[in-house]
Amino acid sequence: MNYRILGKDLKVSAVGLGCMGMSHAYGSPADKKEMCELIAKAVDLGYNFFDTAEVYGTGNNPHDNEELVGKALKPYRDKIIIATKFGIEFDKTSNATNPPLIPNSRPEVIRKSVESSLKRLGTDHIDLYYQHRFDPNVPIEEVAGVMADLIKEGKITHWGMSEATEENIRKANSVYPLTAIQNRYSMMARHYESLFPVLEELNIGFVAFSPLANGFLSGKYNENSKFEKGTDYRTVMPQFTADGVHQNKDLLELLNTLAKDKNATPAQISLAWMMCKKPYIVPIPGTRKLDRLIENAGSADIILTSDEVSAIDNKLDNINMSAVFGGSKVIKKRE
Repeated sequence: MNYRILGKDLKVSAVGLGCMGMSHAYGSPADKKEMCELIAKAVDLGYNFFDTAEVYGTGNNPHDNEELVGKALKPYRDKIIIATKFGIEFDKTSNATNPPLIPNSRPEVIRKSVESSLKRLGTDHIDLYYQHRFDPNVPIEEVAGVMADLIKEGKITHWGMSEATEENIRKANSVYPLTAIQNRYSMMARHYESLFPVLEELNIGFVAFSPLANGFLSGKYNENSKFEKGTDYRTVMPQFTADGVHQNKDLLELLNTLAKDKNATPAQISLAWMMCKKPYIVPIPGTRKLDRLIENAGSADIILTSDEVSAIDNKLDNINMSAVFGGSKVIKKRE
Protein backbone atom coordinates (compact mmCIF):
# COMPACT_ATOMS: atom_id res chain seq x y z
CA MET A 1 0.00 0.00 0.00
CA ASN A 2 1.18 3.51 -0.81
CA TYR A 3 0.68 6.40 1.61
CA ARG A 4 -0.33 10.02 1.28
CA ILE A 5 -0.22 13.14 3.43
CA LEU A 6 -3.44 14.94 4.29
CA GLY A 7 -2.89 18.56 5.19
CA LYS A 8 0.41 19.30 6.86
CA ASP A 9 1.32 15.96 8.41
CA LEU A 10 -1.41 13.29 8.59
CA LYS A 11 0.04 10.19 6.88
CA VAL A 12 -2.67 7.83 5.66
CA SER A 13 -2.92 4.86 3.33
CA ALA A 14 -3.68 5.87 -0.26
CA VAL A 15 -6.95 3.96 0.09
CA GLY A 16 -8.83 4.12 3.37
CA LEU A 17 -11.64 1.91 4.65
CA GLY A 18 -15.08 3.41 5.09
CA CYS A 19 -16.68 1.36 7.85
CA MET A 20 -20.23 2.77 7.78
CA GLY A 21 -21.70 -0.02 5.65
CA MET A 22 -20.74 -2.65 8.19
CA SER A 23 -23.43 -1.29 10.51
CA HIS A 24 -25.57 1.20 8.63
CA ALA A 25 -27.33 1.98 5.33
CA TYR A 26 -26.43 -1.23 3.46
CA GLY A 27 -28.91 -3.68 4.94
CA SER A 28 -28.89 -5.36 8.33
CA PRO A 29 -25.61 -5.01 10.24
CA ALA A 30 -22.92 -7.51 9.34
CA ASP A 31 -21.66 -10.11 11.80
CA LYS A 32 -19.38 -8.29 14.24
CA LYS A 33 -16.84 -11.09 14.56
CA GLU A 34 -16.49 -11.24 10.78
CA MET A 35 -16.13 -7.47 10.52
CA CYS A 36 -13.47 -7.40 13.24
CA GLU A 37 -11.57 -10.04 11.28
CA LEU A 38 -12.01 -8.03 8.08
CA ILE A 39 -10.69 -4.85 9.71
CA ALA A 40 -7.70 -6.79 11.07
CA LYS A 41 -7.04 -8.08 7.57
CA ALA A 42 -7.20 -4.50 6.28
CA VAL A 43 -4.40 -3.57 8.68
CA ASP A 44 -2.37 -6.53 7.40
CA LEU A 45 -2.90 -5.29 3.83
CA GLY A 46 -1.52 -1.86 4.69
CA TYR A 47 -4.69 0.10 5.34
CA ASN A 48 -4.12 2.52 8.21
CA PHE A 49 -7.03 4.95 7.66
CA PHE A 50 -10.44 3.96 9.05
CA ASP A 51 -13.57 6.09 8.84
CA THR A 52 -16.65 6.01 11.05
CA ALA A 53 -19.14 8.44 12.68
CA GLU A 54 -21.14 8.69 15.86
CA VAL A 55 -24.43 8.26 13.95
CA TYR A 56 -23.54 5.12 11.99
CA GLY A 57 -25.67 2.53 13.69
CA THR A 58 -29.03 0.85 13.99
CA GLY A 59 -32.33 1.54 15.66
CA ASN A 60 -31.28 -0.69 18.53
CA ASN A 61 -27.76 0.70 18.77
CA PRO A 62 -27.35 4.11 17.15
CA HIS A 63 -23.58 4.10 17.78
CA ASP A 64 -22.89 0.54 16.66
CA ASN A 65 -20.18 1.41 14.14
CA GLU A 66 -17.90 3.37 16.45
CA GLU A 67 -18.06 0.54 18.97
CA LEU A 68 -17.21 -2.00 16.27
CA VAL A 69 -14.31 0.06 14.91
CA GLY A 70 -12.93 0.73 18.37
CA LYS A 71 -13.00 -2.94 19.31
CA ALA A 72 -11.51 -4.12 16.02
CA LEU A 73 -8.67 -1.60 16.00
CA LYS A 74 -7.72 -1.76 19.67
CA PRO A 75 -4.74 -4.10 19.05
CA TYR A 76 -3.41 -1.76 16.35
CA ARG A 77 -4.13 1.64 17.86
CA ASP A 78 -0.57 2.94 17.62
CA LYS A 79 -0.37 1.99 13.92
CA ILE A 80 -3.60 3.41 12.56
CA ILE A 81 -5.58 6.62 11.96
CA ILE A 82 -9.18 6.82 13.16
CA ALA A 83 -11.52 9.41 11.68
CA THR A 84 -14.97 10.02 13.10
CA LYS A 85 -17.61 12.75 12.92
CA PHE A 86 -19.93 14.92 14.98
CA GLY A 87 -22.74 17.32 14.30
CA ILE A 88 -25.81 15.53 12.95
CA GLU A 89 -28.68 13.43 14.16
CA PHE A 90 -31.39 11.63 12.23
CA ASP A 91 -34.95 12.91 12.09
CA LYS A 92 -36.62 10.30 14.27
CA THR A 93 -40.08 11.34 13.08
CA SER A 94 -39.32 10.15 9.54
CA ASN A 95 -40.23 6.72 8.21
CA ALA A 96 -37.99 7.10 5.16
CA THR A 97 -35.33 4.50 4.37
CA ASN A 98 -32.82 7.36 4.45
CA PRO A 99 -34.25 9.75 7.05
CA PRO A 100 -33.36 13.46 6.89
CA LEU A 101 -30.37 14.79 8.81
CA ILE A 102 -30.61 17.49 11.46
CA PRO A 103 -27.35 19.41 11.98
CA ASN A 104 -26.33 20.36 15.50
CA SER A 105 -22.87 21.79 16.13
CA ARG A 106 -23.49 23.76 19.27
CA PRO A 107 -20.26 23.81 21.33
CA GLU A 108 -21.80 21.93 24.23
CA VAL A 109 -23.06 19.24 21.85
CA ILE A 110 -19.60 18.89 20.28
CA ARG A 111 -18.06 18.54 23.73
CA LYS A 112 -20.50 15.77 24.63
CA SER A 113 -19.98 14.05 21.27
CA VAL A 114 -16.20 13.94 21.47
CA GLU A 115 -16.23 12.44 24.96
CA SER A 116 -18.75 9.79 23.90
CA SER A 117 -16.82 8.94 20.74
CA LEU A 118 -13.55 8.62 22.65
CA LYS A 119 -15.23 6.18 25.03
CA ARG A 120 -16.85 4.09 22.30
CA LEU A 121 -13.64 3.99 20.25
CA GLY A 122 -11.62 3.02 23.32
CA THR A 123 -8.98 5.65 22.71
CA ASP A 124 -7.62 8.80 24.33
CA HIS A 125 -7.58 10.80 21.10
CA ILE A 126 -9.26 11.01 17.70
CA ASP A 127 -6.86 11.44 14.79
CA LEU A 128 -9.26 13.26 12.45
CA TYR A 129 -12.53 14.77 13.67
CA TYR A 130 -14.99 16.00 11.05
CA GLN A 131 -18.02 18.23 11.29
CA HIS A 132 -20.45 15.86 9.57
CA ARG A 133 -22.60 18.63 8.08
CA PHE A 134 -22.58 22.41 8.33
CA ASP A 135 -24.95 23.81 10.93
CA PRO A 136 -26.53 27.07 9.72
CA ASN A 137 -27.37 27.94 13.33
CA VAL A 138 -23.74 27.93 14.49
CA PRO A 139 -21.06 30.05 12.75
CA ILE A 140 -18.36 27.81 11.31
CA GLU A 141 -15.76 30.05 12.97
CA GLU A 142 -17.23 29.09 16.35
CA VAL A 143 -16.99 25.39 15.46
CA ALA A 144 -13.37 25.89 14.38
CA GLY A 145 -12.65 27.52 17.72
CA VAL A 146 -13.95 24.47 19.55
CA MET A 147 -11.79 22.26 17.33
CA ALA A 148 -8.74 24.37 18.20
CA ASP A 149 -9.49 23.93 21.89
CA LEU A 150 -9.92 20.15 21.52
CA ILE A 151 -6.59 19.93 19.71
CA LYS A 152 -4.88 21.92 22.48
CA GLU A 153 -6.43 19.55 25.01
CA GLY A 154 -5.16 16.51 23.08
CA LYS A 155 -8.62 15.02 22.57
CA ILE A 156 -8.26 15.30 18.78
CA THR A 157 -5.14 15.86 16.68
CA HIS A 158 -6.62 17.08 13.36
CA TRP A 159 -9.97 18.31 12.16
CA GLY A 160 -11.99 18.53 8.98
CA MET A 161 -15.41 19.11 7.45
CA SER A 162 -17.73 16.90 5.42
CA GLU A 163 -19.67 18.16 2.38
CA ALA A 164 -17.81 21.45 2.75
CA THR A 165 -18.15 24.52 0.54
CA GLU A 166 -15.37 26.92 -0.40
CA GLU A 167 -16.89 29.69 1.72
CA ASN A 168 -16.95 27.54 4.84
CA ILE A 169 -13.53 26.06 4.13
CA ARG A 170 -11.99 29.54 4.02
CA LYS A 171 -13.81 30.75 7.12
CA ALA A 172 -12.97 27.66 9.15
CA ASN A 173 -9.37 27.46 8.03
CA SER A 174 -8.78 31.09 9.05
CA VAL A 175 -9.49 30.14 12.67
CA TYR A 176 -7.63 26.82 12.78
CA PRO A 177 -6.10 24.97 9.79
CA LEU A 178 -8.17 22.16 8.32
CA THR A 179 -6.42 18.89 7.58
CA ALA A 180 -9.03 17.47 5.20
CA ILE A 181 -12.49 17.76 3.82
CA GLN A 182 -14.59 14.66 3.22
CA ASN A 183 -16.97 15.13 0.31
CA ARG A 184 -18.85 12.87 -2.08
CA TYR A 185 -16.71 12.25 -5.15
CA SER A 186 -16.78 9.69 -7.95
CA MET A 187 -16.91 9.45 -11.72
CA MET A 188 -20.65 10.07 -11.35
CA ALA A 189 -20.36 12.97 -8.90
CA ARG A 190 -17.64 15.43 -9.88
CA HIS A 191 -19.13 18.76 -8.80
CA TYR A 192 -16.62 19.19 -5.97
CA GLU A 193 -13.72 19.36 -8.42
CA SER A 194 -14.35 23.10 -8.23
CA LEU A 195 -12.77 22.97 -4.75
CA PHE A 196 -9.39 21.71 -5.97
CA PRO A 197 -7.84 25.20 -6.29
CA VAL A 198 -8.72 26.25 -2.73
CA LEU A 199 -7.59 22.91 -1.32
CA GLU A 200 -4.23 23.32 -3.04
CA GLU A 201 -3.95 26.94 -1.92
CA LEU A 202 -4.58 26.05 1.72
CA ASN A 203 -2.91 22.60 1.71
CA ILE A 204 -6.04 20.66 2.64
CA GLY A 205 -6.61 17.02 1.73
CA PHE A 206 -9.69 15.62 -0.02
CA VAL A 207 -11.12 12.40 1.39
CA ALA A 208 -13.58 10.99 -1.13
CA PHE A 209 -16.61 9.15 0.24
CA SER A 210 -18.82 7.03 -2.01
CA PRO A 211 -15.92 6.88 -4.52
CA LEU A 212 -17.61 3.99 -6.33
CA ALA A 213 -21.03 5.72 -6.37
CA ASN A 214 -22.21 3.48 -3.53
CA GLY A 215 -20.70 0.43 -5.22
CA PHE A 216 -22.32 0.93 -8.60
CA LEU A 217 -19.01 1.59 -10.38
CA SER A 218 -17.75 -1.84 -9.37
CA GLY A 219 -19.81 -3.14 -12.28
CA LYS A 220 -21.22 -5.88 -10.08
CA TYR A 221 -24.84 -4.74 -10.13
CA ASN A 222 -27.60 -4.84 -12.73
CA GLU A 223 -31.33 -4.22 -13.05
CA ASN A 224 -32.03 -7.52 -11.25
CA SER A 225 -29.98 -6.71 -8.15
CA LYS A 226 -32.03 -6.87 -4.96
CA PHE A 227 -31.52 -4.92 -1.74
CA GLU A 228 -33.06 -5.20 1.71
CA LYS A 229 -36.08 -2.93 2.01
CA GLY A 230 -36.12 -0.47 4.88
CA THR A 231 -32.45 -0.76 5.79
CA ASP A 232 -30.54 -0.52 2.50
CA TYR A 233 -30.27 2.98 1.04
CA ARG A 234 -29.58 1.50 -2.40
CA THR A 235 -33.33 0.83 -2.69
CA VAL A 236 -33.80 4.60 -3.14
CA MET A 237 -30.67 5.38 -5.17
CA PRO A 238 -31.33 6.33 -8.81
CA GLN A 239 -28.23 4.63 -10.19
CA PHE A 240 -29.51 1.21 -9.06
CA THR A 241 -32.96 1.43 -10.64
CA ALA A 242 -33.65 -0.44 -13.88
CA ASP A 243 -33.72 2.89 -15.73
CA GLY A 244 -30.51 3.97 -14.02
CA VAL A 245 -28.67 0.81 -14.97
CA HIS A 246 -29.80 1.26 -18.58
CA GLN A 247 -28.75 4.92 -18.67
CA ASN A 248 -25.31 4.00 -17.30
CA LYS A 249 -24.64 1.30 -19.88
CA ASP A 250 -22.06 3.40 -21.75
CA LEU A 251 -20.33 4.38 -18.52
CA LEU A 252 -19.95 0.76 -17.44
CA GLU A 253 -18.73 -0.16 -20.92
CA LEU A 254 -16.08 2.57 -20.67
CA LEU A 255 -14.95 1.24 -17.30
CA ASN A 256 -14.75 -2.30 -18.59
CA THR A 257 -12.63 -1.18 -21.54
CA LEU A 258 -10.27 0.82 -19.33
CA ALA A 259 -10.02 -2.07 -16.88
CA LYS A 260 -9.12 -4.53 -19.62
CA ASP A 261 -6.40 -2.20 -20.90
CA LYS A 262 -4.83 -1.96 -17.44
CA ASN A 263 -5.41 -5.58 -16.39
CA ALA A 264 -7.57 -4.24 -13.58
CA THR A 265 -11.22 -4.15 -12.49
CA PRO A 266 -13.77 -1.36 -13.00
CA ALA A 267 -13.61 -0.54 -9.30
CA GLN A 268 -9.83 -0.27 -9.40
CA ILE A 269 -9.96 2.05 -12.40
CA SER A 270 -12.57 4.22 -10.67
CA LEU A 271 -10.34 4.61 -7.62
CA ALA A 272 -7.06 4.94 -9.51
CA TRP A 273 -8.59 7.69 -11.68
CA MET A 274 -9.08 9.99 -8.69
CA MET A 275 -5.83 9.07 -6.94
CA CYS A 276 -3.83 9.75 -10.10
CA LYS A 277 -5.67 13.04 -10.58
CA LYS A 278 -4.44 14.67 -7.37
CA PRO A 279 -1.89 13.50 -4.78
CA TYR A 280 -4.06 14.72 -1.91
CA ILE A 281 -7.18 12.69 -2.82
CA VAL A 282 -7.80 9.62 -0.65
CA PRO A 283 -10.83 7.45 -1.43
CA ILE A 284 -12.49 5.51 1.39
CA PRO A 285 -14.60 2.78 -0.23
CA GLY A 286 -16.49 0.52 2.12
CA THR A 287 -16.96 -3.21 1.97
CA ARG A 288 -17.96 -6.26 3.98
CA LYS A 289 -16.02 -8.67 1.76
CA LEU A 290 -12.37 -9.69 1.82
CA ASP A 291 -12.05 -9.92 -1.96
CA ARG A 292 -13.31 -6.36 -2.32
CA LEU A 293 -10.92 -5.18 0.40
CA ILE A 294 -8.00 -6.69 -1.51
CA GLU A 295 -9.30 -5.38 -4.84
CA ASN A 296 -9.66 -1.83 -3.54
CA ALA A 297 -6.17 -1.89 -2.02
CA GLY A 298 -4.78 -2.93 -5.39
CA SER A 299 -6.08 0.25 -6.99
CA ALA A 300 -3.24 2.17 -5.32
CA ASP A 301 -0.76 0.35 -7.55
CA ILE A 302 -2.43 1.32 -10.84
CA ILE A 303 -0.81 4.23 -12.62
CA LEU A 304 -2.74 6.48 -14.98
CA THR A 305 -0.81 9.30 -16.66
CA SER A 306 -2.12 12.86 -16.59
CA ASP A 307 -3.02 12.45 -20.27
CA GLU A 308 -4.97 9.27 -19.50
CA VAL A 309 -6.80 10.97 -16.65
CA SER A 310 -7.67 13.92 -18.89
CA ALA A 311 -8.90 11.58 -21.60
CA ILE A 312 -11.16 9.83 -19.09
CA ASP A 313 -12.46 13.19 -17.87
CA ASN A 314 -13.31 14.19 -21.43
CA LYS A 315 -15.25 10.98 -21.95
CA LEU A 316 -17.07 11.40 -18.64
CA ASP A 317 -18.03 14.94 -19.65
CA ASN A 318 -19.78 13.63 -22.74
CA ILE A 319 -21.19 10.29 -21.67
CA ASN A 320 -24.81 9.63 -20.78
CA MET A 321 -25.37 8.90 -17.08
CA SER A 322 -28.27 8.54 -14.71
CA ALA A 323 -28.72 10.72 -11.67
CA VAL A 324 -26.67 9.54 -8.70
CA PHE A 325 -27.58 9.45 -5.02
CA GLY A 326 -26.59 12.75 -3.44
CA GLY A 327 -27.05 11.96 0.23
CA SER A 328 -29.85 12.27 2.74
CA LYS A 329 -31.71 15.56 2.92
CA VAL A 330 -30.52 18.04 5.54
CA ILE A 331 -33.25 19.88 7.44
CA LYS A 332 -32.93 22.71 9.90
CA LYS A 333 -35.30 21.74 12.68
CA ARG A 334 -33.76 20.88 16.01
CA GLU A 335 -35.23 19.17 19.03
